[in-house]
Amino acid sequence: MADDPKNAPPALELRGIDKRFGAVHANRAIHLSIARGSVHGLIGENGAGKSTLMNSVYGFHRADAGEVWVAGRQVDIRTPQDAIAAGIGMVHQHFMLVENFTVLENVVLGVEGGPLLAGGLAHARGALEQLARNYGLEVPLDALISDLPVGLQQRVEILKALYRRAEILILDEPTAVLTPQEAEALFAMLRRLRAEGKSVILVTHKLREIMAITDRVTVMRQGAVVGEVATVMTSPRELAEKMVGRAVLLRVEKAPAHPGETLLSVRELEVRDRLGVARLKRVSFDVHAGEIVGIAGVSGNGQSELLEAIAGIAQPTHGSILLQGRDLVAGHVDARERRRLGLAHVPEDRLRMGVVTSFSAADNAILGYHDRAAYQRGPLLNHATIRRECEKKMANHDIRPPVPALRITAFSGGNQQKLVLAREIDCDPRVLLIGQPTRGVDIGAIEFIHKRLVALRDAGKALLLVSVELDEILGLADRILVLNGGEIVGEVARADATEEKLGLMMAGVKGEGHA
Repeated sequence: MADDPKNAPPALELRGIDKRFGAVHANRAIHLSIARGSVHGLIGENGAGKSTLMNSVYGFHRADAGEVWVAGRQVDIRTPQDAIAAGIGMVHQHFMLVENFTVLENVVLGVEGGPLLAGGLAHARGALEQLARNYGLEVPLDALISDLPVGLQQRVEILKALYRRAEILILDEPTAVLTPQEAEALFAMLRRLRAEGKSVILVTHKLREIMAITDRVTVMRQGAVVGEVATVMTSPRELAEKMVGRAVLLRVEKAPAHPGETLLSVRELEVRDRLGVARLKRVSFDVHAGEIVGIAGVSGNGQSELLEAIAGIAQPTHGSILLQGRDLVAGHVDARERRRLGLAHVPEDRLRMGVVTSFSAADNAILGYHDRAAYQRGPLLNHATIRRECEKKMANHDIRPPVPALRITAFSGGNQQKLVLAREIDCDPRVLLIGQPTRGVDIGAIEFIHKRLVALRDAGKALLLVSVELDEILGLADRILVLNGGEIVGEVARADATEEKLGLMMAGVKGEGHA
């Protein structure tokens, strides 16, 4: 039969896609075939070429060589409009929505479909209501985007693509901003799309999601495809090995914690933004020597304000922060003095707050500690000592390439992160604040960083860990606090923690002991 899916041409076929950016060979003669009515996973480390490939498919840039075929027909994609016309939609990790427009206005933006906007909106409303019912994508069409939680904003992006009649949907790290319950709702929707004959390309670093939802998975490494397999025929361990090129330990190995004295005590802490809105609301907790306390929550619920207040970057409007019994707020102790007192901080956004991009690796390796006597030679910096110390950090923390004189921007995200961690760890802090320790980090570097954090805990340090990755929280933390809307809505011992329980708290359902 002509319409038998087994005999149908691929929904999307890439033939010999090649792309260079100067000396960087981002895509190397890539061949990829996506079956109609399937969910196809695309995985690989940072810099493997996944985003470059998908951006070529969606028209953000043009491949140097190769062909794109859609449903058996070669198409010339120069712009996103060409991709949309070919039936390709893309939902980016960072949503492309106008925040002061309504849902309805965002969906029809650019495709109003008539001389009068009102006519276009009336037609769109009915079509969107039907799409929402068909795929479980209900969202208030007259709500402003700025008033919607991130899970509903993602639905709007998917509705935009479906409204434009996308038959192929590319999703880039779609669960990065979702609770576990929202992620499962997304997967249910993807299963409906697959059943309708649409094709989905899922770009993600979460191997468990690949195993849960995809039919086939393609692995990229250093710009090339290094494997493609039916998902039921592989395992997370095999996929990780293909991604990295060596065996990778996917679980965090650690002994039970043995908490000691209280090193950090936060009481009734409140932080307000420039408009006077409370971003952190009367938060209280302790962190002891020899334990990792994890802060779970969807990004934007007060985690950043909490870390910045403790580190001395943000000024609290109420409450106290005690470091080994000393009140840092009442004593007006600044960030530099907090470092001297044994508080180290790995910021959530390393490029914005952790490094100076115009500096060398050696200079970045002493940021915040450059006034220490070991780095001084009279009134000047002792550059020979700084270089030697950076070489030691690079050797001890497996930072590549081991060249202190290189600008920090010449290093991959994972190696930048390892340098920031090395800088903070090597100063021998009593308390370490860590924000998103493996954000944008390759799977091999994740394994290394996790081992380092557990070793710090076992050496009697107190660690406060903020991560939007529940797997990371569950793997590293000994106790877990959940933030929602700037409040702690629950505390769970690791032994009692489940994704479902934490996900409900992340959505605002308060846990035991929190009214």
